Amino acid sequence: MDLANLNALIAVAETGSFSLAAERLHLTQPAVSKRIAALESQLGVRLFDRLGREIGLTEAGRSLLPRAYQILNVLDDTRRALTNLNGDIGGRLSLATSHHIGLHRLPPLLRAFTRAYPQVSLDIRFLDSEVAYDEVLHGRAELAVITLAPQTADPVRAVKVWDDPLEFVVAPEHPLAGKTDIRLADVAGHPAVFPGGNTFTHHIAQRLFEREGLTPNITMSTNYMETIKMMVSIGIAWSVLPRSMLDEQVVSLPLPDIQLTRQLGYILHTERTLSNAAKAFMALLDAERGS
Repeated sequence: MDLANLNALIAVAETGSFSLAAERLHLTQPAVSKRIAALESQLGVRLFDRLGREIGLTEAGRSLLPRAYQILNVLDDTRRALTNLNGDIGGRLSLATSHHIGLHRLPPLLRAFTRAYPQVSLDIRFLDSEVAYDEVLHGRAELAVITLAPQTADPVRAVKVWDDPLEFVVAPEHPLAGKTDIRLADVAGHPAVFPGGNTFTHHIAQRLFEREGLTPNITMSTNYMETIKMMVSIGIAWSVLPRSMLDEQVVSLPLPDIQLTRQLGYILHTERTLSNAAKAFMALLDAERGS
């Protein structure tokens, strides 16, 4: 089977669209269709059902997809293992990270890495932490630096690098600002802007309210911490933000006996060979843990 055709299969299956798959692969849509047709002809089966604009894998397609991942991952793994033999730190490092970590935690590490290893070509993708997890799981990224899930299952391993304390925040003119006797129930009664419901940070905050038998009044949501901070700063909602983002635009609410934090770190696939470049970047992250 042609590897380019397998890549086309994966791209169409993941995007659910020939046009989006073409954008991902930097091809024309007819070229992607041709690759899928060639694969179907070679195997003698239909791989996709096309019902109007809806595209879905057939039973044969669903059976082939995990094998396509496996074939491509074994090939990438073999390439990295052979390249590692010379001991050089070069080539391409595929790295996924969340927007917040990429803006607030990684810049000094990336600066040090590029200065130490200028021959490495960095492929950095800014993704939600949950999406970045899947990128590592499916072999599309060697490492991801993200907000860690409460639990991580094999074959993915998580390594904590930073504790990231979270604070309840409002605008300086918010009704709760300046009050000293505030309870979680008081906060729950006001409109809130939260990270998206699929995010690890959302689940951390949501569980806090559930333990108290409360339901926060979530009126808006977005996955971008900088957007959340802006919406809080104009006074229309409260939220939970990393302590590192606090400045004069927002004020922290003094909630007694409540300590909310999340863990930031990196994840890797334990059953795949890491490039020398990935190992070098992990060493920088591990040194950050001890600093």
